[in-house]
Amino acid sequence: MTQRALIIGASGGIGRALVAHYEALGWEVVGLSRSGTGLDVTDEDNLQRAFDALKGAFELIMVATGALEIDGAAPEKALKQITAQAMMDQFALNAVGPALCLKHGARLLAKDRRAVFAVLSARVGSIGDNRMGGWHSYRAAKAAVNQIVHGGAIEIARSHQQAIVVALHPGTVKTAFTQKYLGRHPAVEPAEAAAHLANVMEGLVPAQSGQFFDWAGKVVPW
Repeated sequence: MTQRALIIGASGGIGRALVAHYEALGWEVVGLSRSGTGLDVTDEDNLQRAFDALKGAFELIMVATGALEIDGAAPEKALKQITAQAMMDQFALNAVGPALCLKHGARLLAKDRRAVFAVLSARVGSIGDNRMGGWHSYRAAKAAVNQIVHGGAIEIARSHQQAIVVALHPGTVKTAFTQKYLGRHPAVEPAEAAAHLANVMEGLVPAQSGQFFDWAGKVVPW
């Protein structure tokens, strides 16, 4: 049986690479994105229509949406730079969007076999790992999506006993998303990041559902 993957955010750097990776493995891949299919993960009616149009079950659903800067608002370096609008924009895209994907996408996971629902998060969303401060809105939105994933995993396990629901940190990847910040950290090409993420997901078991992993498969503290 051909395995099926649903990539949400398929037009982004990591999303495109994940589509290519799984297609090369012979999977049937469905890609949804704002630029490609008109998907808006922050608009529940739009999202529900897109998901309702999908038929059959998926062994993998990956939410690869997100943004570090929205409408020109760069990550804050200090508390005094926080604005209500920038913070609400971050939560809408990086927390509410994935939450709605979980809400409407969980029913698309295969129920009679192993299936993975993964959400791209970021290490900077870890409260325990935060030693630098700053980036308040983005950090808070990613911390929120980690909580959504953890709580969602508990609920989904009741109906999908073989499901694995996780948050994943892809590392620093050379995309438009990170272009202004690449000088600060070692970075990899999207294809390499996709291969790392796929390798991590392949090795997970249902007992690890609800956790937060980095690109190397190491647990990231909440």
